[in-house]
Amino acid sequence: MSNKKKLIIMSSLVLLLAVTAIFNFVFANTGTTAVVNGGVTPANYFTTYRTERTTTRNEALVQLDSVIALYDEGDERYEEATEMKMEIVAAMEKELILENMVKSLGFSDAVVSVSSDSDNVNVFINSAELNYDTALSIYNMMKEETGVVAGNVIIMPVYAES
Repeated sequence: MSNKKKLIIMSSLVLLLAVTAIFNFVFANTGTTAVVNGGVTPANYFTTYRTERTTTRNEALVQLDSVIALYDEGDERYEEATEMKMEIVAAMEKELILENMVKSLGFSDAVVSVSSDSDNVNVFINSAELNYDTALSIYNMMKEETGVVAGNVIIMPVYAES
């Protein structure tokens, strides 16, 4: 592929990313007007967290796609970008599965963040309080599914009225 075509493709992807960010900002601000003390309300915490996480990852995926489009298969940068893209996709799948597993314990909502840079797992659950047995169940579930070591699982209750 010629450099001119690669430049056009990369410019198009960057433009698409900018348009997506603008739409995300506009749509995120139209539906959630309730604000508590200048911050996010507990009622939309989980939605806001997922939206921001998705936006950030989509931006990273677009950048990786532009790198993949610029280089030929077999090139070191192509291989690195492809590997990073697969890591992001794997983390997205793992988080979705873990969130559903936590919800199966009876929580109305949950967000799980699996860090690809370190062995940390953050779990935010929709609960006014967290008792020892529930925390232990979530911890054991995260430990078995992710293989993280003790101390790297953080469980935080965030009460959002349903």
